[in-house]
Amino acid sequence: MNLLMNNRWAAFAAGLLVLAVACGGSSPTPVPEASDAKLQPPVEKPTATSIVPEGSSIVPKIVPDVDRSIYSVPLEDILFDTFGTTRARFVPLSEISDELQTDLRDAIIPVDLPAYGGADALPWLDDDDLVLGYEAGGEAFAYPINILNIHEMVNDTIGGVPLLVTYCPLCFSGVVFSREVDGQTLTFGNTSALYQSDLVMYDHQTGSYWFQVGGEAVVGTLTGARLEPLPSATMPWGEWRALYPDTLLITGADGGLETLFAGAVYGNGIGSGYQDRVNNGQFAFPVDEDKLDGRLATGEIVLTVETGGAVTAFPLGEIGDGAVNAEVGGEAIVVFTTAGGRSVGAFFRTVEDQTLSFDYQGDGLFTDRETGSAWDFAGRAVKGPLAGGLLERVSTRRSFWFAVAISFPDVEIHSP
Repeated sequence: MNLLMNNRWAAFAAGLLVLAVACGGSSPTPVPEASDAKLQPPVEKPTATSIVPEGSSIVPKIVPDVDRSIYSVPLEDILFDTFGTTRARFVPLSEISDELQTDLRDAIIPVDLPAYGGADALPWLDDDDLVLGYEAGGEAFAYPINILNIHEMVNDTIGGVPLLVTYCPLCFSGVVFSREVDGQTLTFGNTSALYQSDLVMYDHQTGSYWFQVGGEAVVGTLTGARLEPLPSATMPWGEWRALYPDTLLITGADGGLETLFAGAVYGNGIGSGYQDRVNNGQFAFPVDEDKLDGRLATGEIVLTVETGGAVTAFPLGEIGDGAVNAEVGGEAIVVFTTAGGRSVGAFFRTVEDQTLSFDYQGDGLFTDRETGSAWDFAGRAVKGPLAGGLLERVSTRRSFWFAVAISFPDVEIHSP
């Protein structure tokens, strides 16, 4: 294996070590400020390239250096994990060189040109393992959190829509975004940096930096732009497969990366004790205390619903099993959730000019009060006067509260 591969795999292994701490390993050591970071023995830096499939749209090419003169957050708050390639473990954007930024790109490897198989394609995938699900054009797609924990991003085009499947293990945040911004299709990679303990992405077209939960560009020429979230759902694999027997399941990447999909790593997304540590302020990377919002515990898992220009957070731990009928941005929506928030999805609740109100009847079914029709977790009416009807999914993101509150300081909280 050549030096490039050795360095990349060393970086990858270091990344997994961080995730192991975040997802149930030993208690994390408080992270020092960048200026006080302990010195480490220097190792040779990786060269500026990426490990990607042949023919991929992210084949290494010249990506513009980020324009650091344009930003909406302090540059010193964006911290690069150098994976031991420099003496300082964490280096802020205000101090890092353009060369080192380039060297660190995609140390955690995004998936491009993803390969899919049938529902039985990954024998190691357990029914209780979480997946991030997406529907388009009559097809369903499943992305196991096991895989997203390792790669964090999937660039794809489904149903003619360029999309980005994202997951930040430190925020327990899964979001599907459109990759189109002002008529331009962007391709995303990983900077190896974090902002407020949240994944920072970059786009290949402008070099701008984006933080994941908000889908917002915070440094570079696109600063202030936001990615449009797309409808998605999170639930255990067994439930998703029962709802969508013909689902397509990501299994690898055409032309490479298949070996990284070979086994389960983090089936539940977060390990034992990690959520408690977040609630106690023990973040894996620095978070500004003055940005935290005490209305909810920092580690409360929330679902945000975004429509009509408004964002509302639904605390899943408080809701439990049920259907939450609400309005967001003037639109009538319903949140379906069971298993303490492990299964969750949101829908518009107006069907044929009739606004419905839902109750949870058990066994994964919900009943509308207006007609008595029964609906499943996919928003399909399975019996009753409206049998055959379908609720339209609404755009969502699922995350720890601290990351949502930082991304949307004025977010409303729905109280059951």
